[in-house]
Amino acid sequence: MARLPRMVIPGQPQHIIVRGNNRSEIFCCDADYRFYLEKLLTACKKHDCQVHAYVLMTNHVHLLMTPFFETGLSKTLQMLGRYYVQYFNHCYRRTGTLWEGRYKATLIDSESYLLACMRYIELNPVRAGMVADSAEYPWSSYRFNALGHEDDLVTPHVEFHRLGADVKERQSAYRALFNQSISETQINEIRDATNKGWALGDSRFKERIQLQLARRVEPIARGGDRKSTQFKINRV
Repeated sequence: MARLPRMVIPGQPQHIIVRGNNRSEIFCCDADYRFYLEKLLTACKKHDCQVHAYVLMTNHVHLLMTPFFETGLSKTLQMLGRYYVQYFNHCYRRTGTLWEGRYKATLIDSESYLLACMRYIELNPVRAGMVADSAEYPWSSYRFNALGHEDDLVTPHVEFHRLGADVKERQSAYRALFNQSISETQINEIRDATNKGWALGDSRFKERIQLQLARRVEPIARGGDRKSTQFKINRV
């Protein structure tokens, strides 16, 4: 069965997951994390993409990015992937693939889900039991977004700017969001949409994206369309 083309709309943010092959480690020391972030910044500059949030786990990566050209995201990740595989294989004297197939991605409804997705990404180390607080984890965007630490990679999204009138106010409001946990329902929505390549947003967002891309952006409801004549006939 042919794979559906990726959903890409220039200017629309996407949540991306890149995993190591067979869930194996892709970062083994601090130098690995630093190299990956350095090359991600290089690739983003070359292909005109912005990163709003990220976390580098030991065997996978989460990114929240906005491409500004249709091929920008794929070219950025391809370039980054080549750089990193060459580096990793050289450092650890290995050969072969490092990544588990294609990266996973979903279009994000920025108004409804962008801040939730940022929290989902930056809370990964906490959910994994690696740290008690996101501020303790060095390889994520949390320290930039919430505490103002320097990070050339991160560009705040317009939804982040709406949190306050100035930098301090926005950071304070963002930290306050972490006082409440993300619901299991929302976590599952983010995971399912990203892993299956569906759009993540409310019904109006999905309808708009479906019209714009002329393709289905969410799974067909089980049991068929309950409003359709055919469905009513089948229930008789």
